[in-house]
Amino acid sequence: MAQESASDSEIRALIARLGDSSCRFQRNGRWYDAAAAQAHLQRKYDWARKRGMSGDAESFIAQAATRSSFSGRAYRVDCPGQAQAEAAPWFTAQLAELRTSAPPR
Repeated sequence: MAQESASDSEIRALIARLGDSSCRFQRNGRWYDAAAAQAHLQRKYDWARKRGMSGDAESFIAQAATRSSFSGRAYRVDCPGQAQAEAAPWFTAQLAELRTSAPPR
């Protein structure tokens, strides 16, 4: 259970980081602001948890945070001062940063 709790904390922190960013988030060809993107990913995460799906932050990134469940199209992130890119590397970098800045467990 402790592993689930640690994974849940990391996933929630990733979703919050997107919401706190100045980035725009593209899904299915439309751009959304960071707050709307955060709400969307939180809904996807809540949906998965209600259905008993679990996993670590890497699984969340691969299965939910980087691709549309509806169309299969990759999500994109557009952050000020950075080149527009697919969401997978952005979330992977955010996770690495979270883990290096997190206090030891």
